[in-house]
Amino acid sequence: MISIFRRFNPLNALWLLILLVVLRIGYLYNAPANIEFTFVETFARTLVPLAYEHMFSPAANIFIAAILVFIQALLLNFLVNRYNLLGKSTFLPALMYITVSGLFTPFLVLSPPLICNFLVIWMLYKLFDLYKGESALSTTYDLGMIVALGTLIYFPFIFFFLVIWIALIIFRSFNWREWIAGIIGYATVFFFLAVYYYLHNQFSEFYKIWLPLGTKFPDRINITNYYNYLVLIPVIVILGLCFVKLRQNFFKSYVQIRKSFQLLFFIFMVAALSFYVRAQFNLNHFLLCTIPAAVFFAYYFLHGNRKWFYETLYLLLFISIIYFQFNTF
Repeated sequence: MISIFRRFNPLNALWLLILLVVLRIGYLYNAPANIEFTFVETFARTLVPLAYEHMFSPAANIFIAAILVFIQALLLNFLVNRYNLLGKSTFLPALMYITVSGLFTPFLVLSPPLICNFLVIWMLYKLFDLYKGESALSTTYDLGMIVALGTLIYFPFIFFFLVIWIALIIFRSFNWREWIAGIIGYATVFFFLAVYYYLHNQFSEFYKIWLPLGTKFPDRINITNYYNYLVLIPVIVILGLCFVKLRQNFFKSYVQIRKSFQLLFFIFMVAALSFYVRAQFNLNHFLLCTIPAAVFFAYYFLHGNRKWFYETLYLLLFISIIYFQFNTF
C-alpha cells in the first residue's frame, strides 16, 4: 500500500476514495440514530439564521464529512508537494491524512474542528510564504482574520494566533509592524461582531466570549474506556520513528524545510493543548492535530528503509482503525 502512494500518480486519487470508504464502513454500520452538527460557536449562532443542527441524517452527515476530508487531503497533498517538504512529489500526505482522520469515530462526522482544518491548510499556504516574502504585513493581517474566522466556528482555534507569532520568529527577523498586523486582522473581524452585538442590544454580553480563556488547565482527564485508545499505539510508534528520521536528516535538508517542520511541530502542540478551554472534553478537537501529524507520517513512510517494516506498521494501523469502529467498548 505505501509503495503505491510513494509515487505521484493521479490515479492514486481513486485508491484514496476506496480507502476513505473502507475507513468509514464500520462507523456507518454502528452509527447512532441522530448526529448533531454545530457549525459555529454559541456567541455567533445568530449570524447563521438556520436550524441546521439536525439537518442531515447520520448517513448524509458521514458522507459529507468524508467528502470534506477527501478535499482536504488533496489540498494538503498539493501544499506539501508545492513546498517540497518531503523532498519529492508523492501522494503519501493525502493517504496519511485520510488515515489519521479516521482514527476515532468522532472524527468521522461533521464538526467545527473538521471545518477549521480548511482554515489550517489556508494558513499553512500563507505561513510558508513568510520565508521568502520581503514584507509580511498583508500576510499576517490576513492570517489574523483567518484565526478570527476560525474562532467564530470553534473557539479553541483562537490559540492558532500563537502560530502566527511562532512563524514570524522562525521565518523572519523581528519587525513589530508584522506582529501588530496580525492583531489588527484579528480585531477587524471581532470589531464587526461587536457592532452586531451593539445593534442588537447585546453589547453587555460581548465580554463573555472571552471568559473560557480563564479556564484552568486540567490536571487530569476523565476517560471512560482506555481500551478504545489502543489504536494510538501504532500512531505513537510512527510519530516516534518520524522524529528519529527527521533528526537524522535535519541538517541535510534545506533551511526552509527545517523551519517548516519546526513550525508544523508547534502547530501540532498548539492544537493538542488548546482543548482545555472547552467546558466538556471532546475527542473531535484533536482533528486539528491531523494535518501536521499526516505530514510527519508521510515523511517517515517516504524515507523509511525497510519496506516490510513500514508496510506492516501501516497495515497494523489501518486494521486497528477498522477493528475499533466495529468494536466500540
